[in-house]
Amino acid sequence: MAPRDEPHGLHDERLEIWAAVATMLERLPVALDAQLQRDSGLTHFELGVLTALDTATDRTLRMSTLAGYASSTLSRLSRAVTRLEAKGWVHRVVDATDGRFTLAVLTEDGHGKVLESTPAHHALVERLVFDTLTAAQTRQLGIIARSIGAAVDAAPSWTPPGDRRP
Repeated sequence: MAPRDEPHGLHDERLEIWAAVATMLERLPVALDAQLQRDSGLTHFELGVLTALDTATDRTLRMSTLAGYASSTLSRLSRAVTRLEAKGWVHRVVDATDGRFTLAVLTEDGHGKVLESTPAHHALVERLVFDTLTAAQTRQLGIIARSIGAAVDAAPSWTPPGDRRP
C-alpha cells in the first residue's frame, strides 16, 4: 500500500487558528441575532441598515451605497428594506438628482428604533468581544479586521462618524 499523501492546505498552528476564527464567525452572528431578535425584533443585518441610515446625511443613502456598506446584494437589501418599510422605519424614494437610483430614508420611528435597540446590542458586543481582550488586543483586532476586510473586498466599507458623545 502506498503511503498516504500529505493533504494540501492549512497545517498545525494555522489550522488551529483558522478553526478558532471559523468558530467565532459562526457563533458571534448567532449570538448577536438572538439578542436583537429577542429585545428589538431585528436581525443584526437590519440594525446595520438602520444604523447606516441613521448616521448618514439627512438619514438618507442610495440603495446601492447601502448595499455596499452591508456587503449585500441589492436583492437581499431590498427584501430587508421591504420588511423595515412595513414597520414604518424606512421608506424609499426616487433620487431627485438621478432618477436611475432609489434612496432609502430613515423615518423618525426608525431613528427611535435605533436609539431603542443600540444600548443592549452594544452591551452584548462589549461583553462578548471587548471584555475578552486587552487594550492592545482590541487595537490589533481592529487592524486585523480592516486588513482581512480589504483583502475580501476593496470597496469602501461603512465607518461610524466621529465620536458624537456630549
